[in-house]
Amino acid sequence: MKVLYIRTSTVEQNSERQSINSSDHQLLIEDKCSGAIPFFEREGGKKILSLLSSGELDELVVHQIDRLGRNLMDILTTIKAFTENKINIHFVKQGLRTLNDDGSVNDISKMVISILGVVAEMERKMIRERQLEGIAIAKSKGKYKGRAEGTSEDLIDFLSKPKNKKAIELLKKGYKNVEISKIVGLHPNTITKVKKVIIKINK
Repeated sequence: MKVLYIRTSTVEQNSERQSINSSDHQLLIEDKCSGAIPFFEREGGKKILSLLSSGELDELVVHQIDRLGRNLMDILTTIKAFTENKINIHFVKQGLRTLNDDGSVNDISKMVISILGVVAEMERKMIRERQLEGIAIAKSKGKYKGRAEGTSEDLIDFLSKPKNKKAIELLKKGYKNVEISKIVGLHPNTITKVKKVIIKINK
């Protein structure tokens, strides 16, 4: 079975560009989560692991390397798991295949993937640094403030916000606050508040 794997970092991101020629594949599996989450710990990753373990998977197709992950060690560990099972991973954008036609390791691809994996990891760190710098600048200018004192928000309206609704879905599925924060893009404190509001409403 040839499987197309898609990953977007948040629920708002569009995965259409990763789905080109998806009709060429027998199964499409999609994750909406941070690339920092280890591949086989994602919902989609777990499904692929199951197919890998059962011998149903023949090839995994991924749009580009950073969709597999943004942590070099996890990328290499994931590729190793497929390689040991003689399963090729095809990275479409880079035109790379982890295995040759005879099932041997593609050494050129292995080298390029290692380099691009480092780039993906560095990019993730720079994005995080820019976010922190932006928050620090906003705070210094007095533009990063919480809710004005004395104001309140209707609890139903609060829970009805798109990101908060998604957080509720993930909480019901047993996700941890830190995982939900990465997937949805909410501050962990907001997720804690969502929990408290749900408890308050259900009392």
